[in-house]
Amino acid sequence: MPRRRLDPAAQRRGQMLASRLTQARRASGRSAEAVARGAGISVETVRSIEKGRTTTPEFFTVAALATELGLSLDELYTSTRQPTHQDLQEPVDPRATTPTDASSAY
Repeated sequence: MPRRRLDPAAQRRGQMLASRLTQARRASGRSAEAVARGAGISVETVRSIEKGRTTTPEFFTVAALATELGLSLDELYTSTRQPTHQDLQEPVDPRATTPTDASSAY
């Protein structure tokens, strides 16, 4: 099955997640190997996320890393949802509208 391309916003969120996890690991003074061992995942997975090769890691992988690094999932989610200057410059796709509530249309 071919891999689907991520939209630019999703790619940036993956990069922001990678940056936040890398920052937390370095602040803890631990190696990727030590964090991987503690989280119960492979060191290759940690490195792949940190280097941006894996931009959409599995939820349980992120949860394990967050727990190991003392981060909350809320904090990680919020840190990856901050709009960047580039997000504010991108045109809005008119097909990506959300349905309106029928009661608000009147």
